[in-house]
Amino acid sequence: MVGHFQEFEDEYLEMMYEFHEQSPLKRVRTGDLAAKLGVKPASATEMIQRLASRNLLDYVPYKGAKLTEAGFVHGQQMKRRHRLAELLLDALPYEGNPHETACRLEHAIDDDLEVALSRMLGSHDTDPSGRPIPAASSKIQSRLDGVVAFASLEDVPPNTPCTVRLLLLDDSACFWLKERGVEPGVKVLWDGEALVMADNRRLVVDPNWARGVLMEHIGQ
Repeated sequence: MVGHFQEFEDEYLEMMYEFHEQSPLKRVRTGDLAAKLGVKPASATEMIQRLASRNLLDYVPYKGAKLTEAGFVHGQQMKRRHRLAELLLDALPYEGNPHETACRLEHAIDDDLEVALSRMLGSHDTDPSGRPIPAASSKIQSRLDGVVAFASLEDVPPNTPCTVRLLLLDDSACFWLKERGVEPGVKVLWDGEALVMADNRRLVVDPNWARGVLMEHIGQ
């Protein structure tokens, strides 16, 4: 199933996962779910029944619904992809509404892109708002195990040899760094305050740029 209807299903299961985060054992009443999603209760009831027929929700009329095991996996996956999208937008020189944009992006993230984002963004327990990022599914985790994740410069320990992998900065910052030899593929040493280049030049990086300079630790 593709298109907008699939996105509606994703939104319902993602919202059910949010309710689960707050009260794992509690059933969600149709009216509460409808209010959160901004839809009419009748529309919510119809979708809940549809998802229940596919064993994604356990629905009891007049009592509410809760996620089945399959529904939990799907809802958790959507929430993880949403919060990864917010992490990505936070690392970019992006001036729009990150939450609204992440809501659109999450539906375009497939398994391959989730793996790539997980590697690129590195290990984060929370999104930029401090909300927990759900664990990767077993299928995604099996692809991540043993694979080197990138780290932003602000997360690199001092005296660590690294390879520059990505510059998620605006044009002027990228130009400034590249003029001084900092670009993807270049090996440097981070001494905790500056990048030490191959010719032993020390390049102090604007602290505001550190989050957007992604590195791979050499020897990981």
